[in-house]
Amino acid sequence: MSDAPFVRRDHQRGIALLTLDSPHNRNALSARLISELREGLNDAVKDSGARAILLTHTGNTFCAGADLKDPAAGGPLGLAELLRSIVESPKPVVARVTGHARAGGLGLLAACDISVAGAGASFAFTEARLGLAPAVISLPVLPRTDPRAAARYYLTGEVFDAAEAVRIGLVSTTADALDSILDGLRAASPQGLAESKRLTTAEVLRAFDRDTAALAEQSARLFASPEAAEGIRSFVERRDPSWAL
Repeated sequence: MSDAPFVRRDHQRGIALLTLDSPHNRNALSARLISELREGLNDAVKDSGARAILLTHTGNTFCAGADLKDPAAGGPLGLAELLRSIVESPKPVVARVTGHARAGGLGLLAACDISVAGAGASFAFTEARLGLAPAVISLPVLPRTDPRAAARYYLTGEVFDAAEAVRIGLVSTTADALDSILDGLRAASPQGLAESKRLTTAEVLRAFDRDTAALAEQSARLFASPEAAEGIRSFVERRDPSWAL
């Protein structure tokens, strides 16, 4: 494996750019990627020259979800801490998705304040098909997503496109709005952004305060179950799991 960073950093006229660049596992949430992303977020928050943070990716996958071979340090709580750090950042975090987002990758999107998706983006909550559930990522997803749509896509694992992601509130808008969004953030004051963000994230943070421990326990329990073992094994072996009809 290359020593190159899994999360690349750059700066573009007042915007701290964090690019997921772990092609060997389709930007999955490995322990290393999560650690580098948290470090990048922390440094961007401290950067007086950055008004906002843009999270994007290389390749055709934004994030494939959990890395089953290199899980997050701290288990589900480690993922919850990453998502909370995005929500709590005093600087707005914008996500740009032009490829596929699956499972935990949708948690990253929902944790961001604003997200834009290109025409080639696709989305799916695939956990139920593996004997799992989108437990920890529900902390930012459910407060921001249409509940009927969440029920459908949580349960079926169907793939949906950018237009549907915008319709159900998982994504803010299409990618052609990105320049206008970033210019708007550049025009705002640091204090104005931080205090405005406190208003828009209050409900999400209440979900973290209330439900993190229970959802992390649920996630850990499911990952340790025989059904999840079969689901993950079938995924790796590219076959249907034993329960598929």
